[in-house]
This record gives sequence, C-alpha cells and structure tokens, in this order.
Amino acid sequence: MSRNNERAKEVRALTKEKNIYYVNVMSSPGAGKTSLLTKLIPELSKEFSIGVIEADIDSDEDALTVERETGVRTIQMHTGGACHITCQMSMEALGALGTDGLDVVFLENIGNLVCPAEFDTGADMNLVLLSVPEGDDKPLKYPLMFEVATAVAVTKLDVAPIFDFDRERAVANVRKRNCAADVFFLCAKTGEGVRALAEYLRNKIKNTNNFIYSGRFSYG
Repeated sequence: MSRNNERAKEVRALTKEKNIYYVNVMSSPGAGKTSLLTKLIPELSKEFSIGVIEADIDSDEDALTVERETGVRTIQMHTGGACHITCQMSMEALGALGTDGLDVVFLENIGNLVCPAEFDTGADMNLVLLSVPEGDDKPLKYPLMFEVATAVAVTKLDVAPIFDFDRERAVANVRKRNCAADVFFLCAKTGEGVRALAEYLRNKIKNTNNFIYSGRFSYG
C-alpha cells in the first residue's frame, strides 16, 4: 500500500506536467459507469479534449461502447483478475492511452465497492456512483468507498418508483460517511441531471489549483 501511495505521486506529477485533470469513476458492477460516461463526455467535449481508460477483468465491450458513442480516445485495460486498479496500472494505462493533447482523462475503475476504494490511482477526484436498485443503505455498508468520494452520483432514477429508495435517506447516509462529498441525482437513459453533473465537473476542472483557463488548459 505504501508503494502504491508513492506511485500515486508519480501519476500526479505526470498529469500535472501534461495539464490533465484525472477522474477516477467507481461503483458496483452495473451501476451505470459506462452509460453515464457516454452522456457526460459529449457535454464536456464541447470544451475539453477527453480520453477514457476502461478497466475490466476481461472483454473490451465498454471501451468499444464509449468509443462508438463519443468518438473520444479510448483504451481497454485488463487487470488479469485483479479487483482494483493500482497506480502502476494507472501509469501504464495513461502511457498506452497517450496523454498529449488531452485535458481530461476518465478512468472507469473495476466494478467493486470494496477494493478500488483502498488504492489511490493518482486521480484528481473520485466520482462514485450509487444506483437506485442497489438501495440507499450502501454508504453504510461500504463506508470507505463513500469516504474517499469527491462526489456521489445516484443513478438510474427512472426505476425509482419500482424500488424502495429514499433520496433523503441516501443523502443522509452519504453524509454519515462524508460531509464534503457533493451528491447528484441523475438518469443516463433519460438525461435527467446529467447536465448538472457535467457543469459541476467543468467547474472543478477550471477551478482546481492546477489549472488556469486559456481556451485549452495549462498550468500556471
């Protein structure tokens, strides 16, 4: 773990040098990470050059989907059975993706609410998804994932009438683990709430201490 934390410094040094804002997207399997990226990226690519790293144990389905739906630079990373991404994998994936000319890179981490939360990827922020079908109690049952979240996106609002999911209780449970995380409610299928999250990310990128806006981002 200490070696991974040291490598995290190397990843951040690389993204700082390359003027890249790096976003680690985490959730359980099927919470809608890929679907959300296909809706977020068109909103953000109006202003930023974006790359995507898709991490899975096997298959290139997600990378092909993102590339087909958004047209942005995308690679598939296979973990060889590992249930999380380390900074070594993160660094290698950034190299394979190619960082020149990019403003933002999304890492879609392995679908898992446990292991990915334990390993720093070198990202600038952690975006954690919680889908309605999973239930509003997940922040209580998987505390570390929500403790490391910069923002939480509650997804699949279109099926909320079918499930016993309480929005206020979900926010309260997130707050029990993390008072600082921003919470968004959205549905990638209908587009509800996606623009609000995109605007939030846009502002995070522009207002981070590392960036100044000049058409394309550069470090000051």
